[in-house]
Amino acid sequence: QVQVVESGGGLVQAGGSLRLSCAASGRTFSNYAMGWFRQAPGKEREFVAAINWSGGITYYADSVKGRFTIPRDNAKNTINLRMNSLKAEDTAVYYCAARDYIDATTKDYEYSYWGQGTQVTVSS
Repeated sequence: QVQVVESGGGLVQAGGSLRLSCAASGRTFSNYAMGWFRQAPGKEREFVAAINWSGGITYYADSVKGRFTIPRDNAKNTINLRMNSLKAEDTAVYYCAARDYIDATTKDYEYSYWGQGTQVTVSS
């Protein structure tokens, strides 16, 4: 069984910060690359950030570069999404995803396992 669980969403004022957490578990959990995606009402799901299994390689969408980071703690089988300088346009449901490969990708269809999502609302 593979399970992905994210948490940490909430309401924050523009310019503020928020941290999301995600854990993926399963028989090959130690080899999972993981990423974050988000979807706002009426918009397509979009890539946010991803990290490979070792934690040495990360990817960020242009819209969040310099504001978000995606640290990984393999000892806890957990990744975070640290979100700073939040904008109203960051409001969305944020999804954590995992795939049973070492390398991360920026494409949602290349991830096999998904959490249920956590709502982030940024008020302006």
